[in-house]
This record gives sequence, structure tokens and C-alpha cells, in this order.
Amino acid sequence: MSTQITLPVNRDAVANLSARNNEPAWLSEFRLQALDKAATLDNPIFEKTKIDRWNLDAYGQYAEGAAADSFAALPEGARAVFGEGANPENVLVQHNSAVVYNKLNAELAAKGVIFTDLHTAAREHEELVKPHLMQAVKADEHRIAALHAALWNGGVFLYVPRNVEVDVPVQALFYTDDSKATFAPHVLIVADVNSRVNYVDNYVSGPLSEPVMHNGVVEVFVKPGAKVTYASIHHFGEATTDISFRRAIVENDGRVEWVVGEMNNGNGASDTSSILNGNGSTSDAKVICVGNGEQKLNITTKAVHIGLGSESDMITRAVMRESASSIINGITKIEKGASKSNGQQTERVLMLSPTARGDANPILLIDEDDVKAGHAASAGQVNPEQVYYLMSRGVSKEEAENLIIRGFLAPVVAELPNEHLQDLLRRYIERKLGQ
Repeated sequence: MSTQITLPVNRDAVANLSARNNEPAWLSEFRLQALDKAATLDNPIFEKTKIDRWNLDAYGQYAEGAAADSFAALPEGARAVFGEGANPENVLVQHNSAVVYNKLNAELAAKGVIFTDLHTAAREHEELVKPHLMQAVKADEHRIAALHAALWNGGVFLYVPRNVEVDVPVQALFYTDDSKATFAPHVLIVADVNSRVNYVDNYVSGPLSEPVMHNGVVEVFVKPGAKVTYASIHHFGEATTDISFRRAIVENDGRVEWVVGEMNNGNGASDTSSILNGNGSTSDAKVICVGNGEQKLNITTKAVHIGLGSESDMITRAVMRESASSIINGITKIEKGASKSNGQQTERVLMLSPTARGDANPILLIDEDDVKAGHAASAGQVNPEQVYYLMSRGVSKEEAENLIIRGFLAPVVAELPNEHLQDLLRRYIERKLGQ
């Protein structure tokens, strides 16, 4: 039962956000309605994790960003994510509350691809944005979603027209280094009929003196026959609490592929879900997470089968160090009528110290007889027989354990769509493992 809740922001701040970005009236009103709704809603429930104990109100205030006229003019911390000497095309960068850099090559623009910040898209492409914004993740689901609907800033809108294939990754960076700035980007992707696109984003924080709440939502709409590959790496520092909801709506013969690296150093909870509405729709999700220190993590991956012959595969692998703890949830739900569907999932957790904790929770919810569904789950220490075998070949115990961990995480790292991203994720993993 919901209760009246004191909110971390007021109506004036929300109205000013809309006015500052010259948003259309429908969006301004939608934000205010969502804020009013937030006051009546409870926080979302993450299995076995009490997020109410976390700092969920550190939203700060909207902070204007200084537009960068070139990639070289971006903050050093943002440029470093792309690698030394980089000058990427098809990239968008949000610094704190605002998008400060956006580049799309002329060839893709000529094909009708739209890649811009969400404020601009709401003004210039209302016919595409309005039917989709906060429709996969509803504003009235819980308090976090309602606050996001009221407060989102910057963000991404990516539209790929019918029959267009984007062969190169489209990239975004969300970078925060100001504890006083609201940081709540929203990603909205619409892949039209028979289109193809690879999208990649990174969420990174610089030095932060006070707590920051990241309230992020991703919505992906995969139209009939389309395919979207979505790769995302989160690498926030200890001061950031990260709550992220990612959801794809997949129509007939559409496909979504998720590749997610949860490399945060603070508390975090994420929900990555595929709603397989269409007949023959498919989803493949690969998620890794590494926890250290006193981190509390909750990682949920979910597939809901509605269409006939829909298929899903989910793999989640987590490594917990020191006193970190994680709840890893895999949920396969096959609705009545989704016959011939096939849902498979695997959750595995490695714990590297006696005080680390990890739970792997496979959940199958099956309401149809003519289907296939399966799961595998494990949680335990590094296999001593594997360590002994490597030591017998002259490898030290520490290096043997690290080799096993790298191999344990490698299947997800290898799914990232380019070598730079793979190298970046490997570096984050090495940092988390204390190398």
C-alpha cells in the first residue's frame, strides 16, 4: 500500500527544467503529473535488497552545461573513456545535467537516422517521441520511475528508419563530476521495421565530494524484423547510487541483444528486461558484475514471453570480493498462449573472500504447456582443483585465481561490439579486482 512521501524536488524545479529546454506543453504537463504521482508511490521492490536504506534523494539541481564545439573541448575525464587520440563519429556526450556534444556523420543522417539529445527530439520529432516516451517503463510503476519521468535530463533519442542498417556503433557517454547536479539521463531507441543498429553507452563519474543519485531509464522499441544490440558499461564511483531500469519491447521477428557490464563502486540495482510481444521475437542478455568493498548490488535480468515461438537466453556472471554482496535474479515468464516459446537462463556467482556474499536466484513462471524452459545457477568459491592444476604448471596461486576469474567473465566481455570497448571493460575489471 502506497503512502504519502516527501519528495526531493518541487514543482517549480520541474517546471523550470521544461522551460529551460523549451519543451512542448504535453511534455511539461507529463513531468508535473509524474511528480505528483511520485508522492503517492512506494520505491520499487528488488528481491532481498532493501534499497530504502540507500541514499535515494541526492538529486541535486539541474546544472547547465557548456557546449563543446569539438571533441577535444570535452572534459579530460570524458575524453579518456574513448581512449587517447580519439575523435569518434556518431557520438553524444552528456556532462552532468546537459548534453554538451553530439556528432552524427552525414551518411547516416542522409539515410534518415536521428541521433540527438531527448530534449531536442521532443521538440523536433514529437511524432516519434510522444508515442514511446515512458511507455516501456511506465511513470506510475513506482516512485523511482515517477521521479525519473519528472526529472530526466539530457539523454539520447536514436531512431533508425525502416530497412536502414547502421553498421558502425552509435555511442553515448554519460559523465558526472558535480555532486550538486541532477544526473538522470533517459535513453530512447526506436528501431523501425527491418532495421539494424548497434548502440553503446558508458556511464562514468569523476571525483565527487558528496553523494549522487543516478536514476536512469532505457527504453528500446524493436519493430517487426528489426534488431538492436545494446551494450552498456556502468563505472560510477563510491559516492554514486545507481538505480537503472532497461526495458525492450520486441515485436514480430524482432531481436534485442543486451550486453551489460556493472562495474560500479557504490551501491546499485538494475533491471534489464525484454518484453517479447511479437511472434518469433527473440532476446539475448549477457550481464557481468564485479563487487568489492561494502557494496550492495542487486542485478535482475528478465524475459517475458507473450508472442508465439518467442525465445530468450540470459547469462549473468558476478564476482564478489572483500565484503561485497549481490543478489542475482533471473526471471523467465512465459504467458498463457505463448506456445512453442523457449526460455533459458544461467546465473553464476564467484565469491573471493569469506565475507563476500552472493545469491543466484533463477525464477521460472510458466503459464503455458507447450514450451521449453530451463535454468542453471551456482554460487561458490573459486574451484580449488582448477587453482591446483594451474599451480602445478608453475602459475602462482594469486595469478591462477585471476586467470580463472578472467575466463569466468570472458564470454560477456567478448560480446561487446568493438575492441576498444572490450579493452575498456577489461580495465574496469582489473581495477575492481585490485590489479
